Amino acid sequence: MDRREIAALLAYIGRLDPRTIRTDQGEARDQLAQWHELLGDVPLATPHGWDARIAARQHIRVSPYQILPADIARPWESYRRDRLQRHTDPTPSVDPDDQTAWAAELVGTRRAVATGTAQPMQYRQLAGRRIDPQLEARLREVGSCIPPEARAALAPYRRARAAREAAIAQGEPDALSVRCEWCQARVGEPCRRRRIGLDGVARGNVPRATPHHCRRDLAAAQQTHQPAMA
Repeated sequence: MDRREIAALLAYIGRLDPRTIRTDQGEARDQLAQWHELLGDVPLATPHGWDARIAARQHIRVSPYQILPADIARPWESYRRDRLQRHTDPTPSVDPDDQTAWAAELVGTRRAVATGTAQPMQYRQLAGRRIDPQLEARLREVGSCIPPEARAALAPYRRARAAREAAIAQGEPDALSVRCEWCQARVGEPCRRRRIGLDGVARGNVPRATPHHCRRDLAAAQQTHQPAMA
């Protein structure tokens, strides 16, 4: 803040807390010089959430003590620290072999984020990123991102999924797309082999490699019904 902004901030604080008002011209000049010396590197406001007047009003609202420059500087340092912690350095646009320009662009980006003139750059989620058109075409061609050799090697360790994929490949309905009425398995989950004891309590809950017949029948009926509805 320059001296004019410091004077405007002190005038705003004086309206909220008359104890900060200096009626003597010399005391007012000393107060302005002191606040400018301590808050010269703190902006009055930024485009992204910082406002020294809000920090001053918050202190006056909750604290019985007269406001000091530190009560503005502390929130500002917290604001800077929070933004830098949420920031991930983007790849500079300059030549990587030019270390001076590379470092200068990184420093400039960080300074802009810290001072509130730019928003922090965060990692983009993998799900929110657009797939490369060439990769998308390749996935449509092979049908899956898992190679057939890897899928065959994993089949003994995930028998339910292997049986489901084999049934779909043969044109059979996807049994796991419906809920099983026998074992109450939810959609997408394999059926369970449950042993019922003499007391009526289930003694086992082992996943089945193949779904129950009633579940396959329900999936087939639903598949038959959907084209008719369409």
